[in-house]
Amino acid sequence: MQSTGFRDTGRFVRRAASPGIFTPANLAKLMRCLEPDANVALPIRVRGAGSAATDCNESPAGTVLHTTGLDRIISIDNYNHTVTAEAGVRLGTLVAALADQGLELIGSHDQTERTLGGALAAPCMGPGIGEQASYLSSQVVSMKVITVSGRVMNVSEEQQHLLHAFRISYGMLGIIYEATLRVRPITTFTASHRSVSTGKFADVMDRLSNANVGLKFYVLPHRDRVYLDLRRYEAEPGNAYQAPWKIKDWGESTVLPQVFKSLSRVVPIPSVRYQLIDSISAATHGLVNTRFVKNGNNASGRRRRKTPGNLQYSTWCFPASDFSLVVKAYAEFCRETFARSGYRCDMPAVGFRVGKDPSALLSPSFDDAVIALQTTSTQRQGWDDFVIDLNQFAENWGGTPLFSESRAFRAEYATRAYGSRLEFFRKIRRQLDPEKRLLNPFLAQCFA
Repeated sequence: MQSTGFRDTGRFVRRAASPGIFTPANLAKLMRCLEPDANVALPIRVRGAGSAATDCNESPAGTVLHTTGLDRIISIDNYNHTVTAEAGVRLGTLVAALADQGLELIGSHDQTERTLGGALAAPCMGPGIGEQASYLSSQVVSMKVITVSGRVMNVSEEQQHLLHAFRISYGMLGIIYEATLRVRPITTFTASHRSVSTGKFADVMDRLSNANVGLKFYVLPHRDRVYLDLRRYEAEPGNAYQAPWKIKDWGESTVLPQVFKSLSRVVPIPSVRYQLIDSISAATHGLVNTRFVKNGNNASGRRRRKTPGNLQYSTWCFPASDFSLVVKAYAEFCRETFARSGYRCDMPAVGFRVGKDPSALLSPSFDDAVIALQTTSTQRQGWDDFVIDLNQFAENWGGTPLFSESRAFRAEYATRAYGSRLEFFRKIRRQLDPEKRLLNPFLAQCFA
């Protein structure tokens, strides 16, 4: 890797620096990494669990700061219902600590291997019930941020506009060191499940997109099946046993990817392999979701897990009001792409409703509710070409890309999709980081 030095600004002397990876273990060490006279290569990017699907947290010729060494849960306030933790705490660890106190995070958030800082600096969302709890960052009361000059900045709800900018800011305004979030007593919901055709799902989608219900679904376009997971708060929902949710989580996130990857090696005939894959997917979702998972809460089964390293994924957000049309078009797109190129995803696409949430300047659902659709596969060969076609499909249907999860999106389109909010964010970024010390080439496409 090529060595990079500091800009010669007149205030600071240019000095030699080498690319590197640092994992500061405390606040003092993190601050020293960001001081202008520190011997670190630019640009500086921050990384938590490394779960991003794009290069937003990469800096091959600069410096990457891993926050995983900052992993203290500082306090859990059972009276005010808040938790304060460092940025490197894994969500699964935080969920477990809160559950021991009878508390839970507000909202249902997947990817519990993510760090808290990463989940606040990029969209961390799930099938929240109704309009509440679209993103984990929505619950931030205050945060401590290390600026590009290596100083601590306190950002609170009293500085509303600044806090809105720091939520989902992708580490471009400063590095989140510590955050305080609202939490709540564990609340149980009922979970009901349905298996329907794509057409039937499209018929009821308009009603579901506006209902006071948590909506998550799995699309098998080559089987013409959609598996629905509908969640509601009820007066007497029953007990939420953790074991069924752990089995569900383990099956979806670990077993299926490993099985499908193995089938790719041992079953060379695509038609036979994909028939097996679709049958296994249908059986798994039909059995686990329908038979076992009846009641739950945001602490059920949400323990830290290791994400399989062989998964490719890309996420786009589509207007909820149009999704009845989008889902049918998506299924047709997948079938046409497979017929033309021979490539298809072996994992079901996962979708969920995200309510309207203007609490972050770069919120994908700032103006209206959206459906987040994550396309996932273990098939690496052919994935890059598929993603290009997927991006064109998403653009045609008014999708909004996520800078951390939408693979190979076009910068021009992303700029149009976020509109004036992105330009306002740019102005804030230039004020807080005028020398672009936190801006890598990938992000500079949209934010320079």
